[in-house]
Amino acid sequence: MLRTFLLLVFAFTACAETPYFTIKVVDAQTGRGVPLVELETVSHVRFVTDNAGLVAFNEPSLMDRAVFLHVRSHGYEFPKDGFGFAGTALTPRAGSRAELKITRRNIAERLYRITGEGLYRDTILAGEKPPLREPLLNAQVVGQDSTQAAVYRGKIFWLWGDTSRASYPLGNFATSGATSELPAHGGLPAATGIDLRYFADEHGFARAMWPRPEHGVVWTDGLLVVKDRAGEERLVAHYEHREGLAKLLDHGLGAFDEAAGVFKKIAALPAIDAWHSPRGHPTRVSESDGEFFYSGTRDTMFPCVRVKAAFEDVQNPAAYEAWTCLSDGAHFDGKKTRLERDASGHALYAWKRNADPLTAAQERELIDAAVLREDEARYQPRDIEAGKTVRFHAGSVRWNDFRKKWIAIAGEHGGTSLLGEVWFSEADSPLGPWRRARKIVTHDRYSFYNVVQHDFLDEEGGRFIYFEGTYTHDFSGNPDATPRYEYNQIMYRLDLADERLRLDKP
Repeated sequence: MLRTFLLLVFAFTACAETPYFTIKVVDAQTGRGVPLVELETVSHVRFVTDNAGLVAFNEPSLMDRAVFLHVRSHGYEFPKDGFGFAGTALTPRAGSRAELKITRRNIAERLYRITGEGLYRDTILAGEKPPLREPLLNAQVVGQDSTQAAVYRGKIFWLWGDTSRASYPLGNFATSGATSELPAHGGLPAATGIDLRYFADEHGFARAMWPRPEHGVVWTDGLLVVKDRAGEERLVAHYEHREGLAKLLDHGLGAFDEAAGVFKKIAALPAIDAWHSPRGHPTRVSESDGEFFYSGTRDTMFPCVRVKAAFEDVQNPAAYEAWTCLSDGAHFDGKKTRLERDASGHALYAWKRNADPLTAAQERELIDAAVLREDEARYQPRDIEAGKTVRFHAGSVRWNDFRKKWIAIAGEHGGTSLLGEVWFSEADSPLGPWRRARKIVTHDRYSFYNVVQHDFLDEEGGRFIYFEGTYTHDFSGNPDATPRYEYNQIMYRLDLADERLRLDKP
């Protein structure tokens, strides 16, 4: 009782001493603070809630008087008044608080921003304690693109693409990295946050994880952990050395060198359109003849390529096999594409080293050309509400113990926003077929791309899963960048017991 009383006294004192009016926006369903909620005054002064759902308000001209705040957030709704304005009037006073409840329309719940500056800016201004070791500016990082993550030697190993810094518009373009503890091994609970420890240079900024090239960028994907012949874990990734989005300079595989603290090249690879390497977010699969890594290709997120889970095989392009219905030696050739069929005339899928896998876009082209039947396709999930085929963009496929299914969490290309929608699908096999899908997250005229589920954060036997993506106005057609959140990673949680995820409903 004494401890509780002292905590209440501390909270009251902290609140009373702050010059800020604290506004907390909470999920009406869970009571948890909602990040990325915009509050805007009639004079267009805009505030955005931090990771705790807080805004620390102190506008000298607007204190101690009624102030109307428009309330909006991707995938959430606030009640509208008789004139159609979604918002409310508050009277800001230093040291006082207000709570606003917002209704979630997304099935998935937005939890927190993982990267960037000011994660708990308003929490600190309001005199409250944030859960992170570095709640304001970690390794001088203000923006990061596209995550890769794997559990390596007992820790979570994180990689990101282009990384912005506070001191200059140009930052690190040769991949950044960090580690964090697993929740079961001293790390924060997955619902609370990720306490990142960056690999930093002599200036304290997130350093390059590949030898820095003279020009261009180095992007990383296909991250996986595999044991070598000595039984040691090796962290392997695919890299692309590019000059902008259009021009590829070279690509290959690298392994993390513990002593040097960087990835070093271990294999050069052929043309970029070849599929003989791990891409996207590989998943490990146990089969009767051993352990394999399944992954997609440069042009599809769906697992359609495999390689033995051995360090030597992962480096060898000749060891990769494609899951395909193309005839031996065949490549995609539009209407002329040669398919293998069984005696009943059905497309015959098998693992092959001398035929190409099909992408979802190629499947659609073959269906439209009457070369492949709709029921023979593997990668054409349909929206269970609207019935339309969903064009999955980037994503991941993971086994889920709770559903006893393989589940896909993926972005969409060309949905209600160009790259801002996230979908859920499931199948009995990682190879599909993927038949039905349900939208779980929406972003209004904003991108949220390169989505990935982190199965190492699963809770309650896989009932609760966690996924993240890159939040940016790039490619969206929206010129307005959200302060602090722009070009950063945001974590969501999905409850797989939600009845809306019943994909077997007609």
